[in-house]
Amino acid sequence: MGTGGVPRPGSAVLGLWSGLVLLTGGLATGCVNSGSTDASSTGRTVSAPAPPRATPPEELCARAVAYWSRKVLDSGTYGDYQSMGLSNGQYEILRTVVDAARAETKRQGARAADELIDRRARRGCADWYRLGGPSKGPWQ
Repeated sequence: MGTGGVPRPGSAVLGLWSGLVLLTGGLATGCVNSGSTDASSTGRTVSAPAPPRATPPEELCARAVAYWSRKVLDSGTYGDYQSMGLSNGQYEILRTVVDAARAETKRQGARAADELIDRRARRGCADWYRLGGPSKGPWQ
């Protein structure tokens, strides 16, 4: 519109043209193939990837006990169970595992002791959880 309220010549055409450009741009953007495949374009069904499964607590226990058992066996000294992030129950399993691994190292060597650590940590943690596992206190 001009200053006196009278439409300028060509303003309707300009408005129509800009509306057409915006409409065409919006349609073109919605029609672009994003590269995704769906059932309507290929005839196949698309399924979402399976969600990751949570690691059972006895497996987490076994991993932590085995890790720290190797550290203790290599260093020759026990550390503070809380600094290791272990509960008292896990630490008891660790002490049993390390004692057995020390004896196995003398009998069969380091490789046999390493395998024993994994077996005993898994068994100790499985038994611990089967019997109730940790209590509500962090030190149990």
